[in-house]
Amino acid sequence: MKSTTVAASDFKARCLRLLDDVQEGAILVITKRGRPVAKVVPVSPPKRTLRGTWKGMLKIRGDIVHFDTGQDWESNR
Repeated sequence: MKSTTVAASDFKARCLRLLDDVQEGAILVITKRGRPVAKVVPVSPPKRTLRGTWKGMLKIRGDIVHFDTGQDWESNR
């Protein structure tokens, strides 16, 4: 990743352009009187969870928690 150091006054003047660079992957270090005071890094994309990925794709028929398997066992005798 490309790292850029910029003075606070220069950051104030070119803020939007510098943030575009950060969005593209650059790291920005902001200095005040030659000392680093802040680091601006790109935001990582949120982790995708599996929760809800099957929503609307399946149809549940009947009660999936309390079901009776008695008929299955009787038919196998």
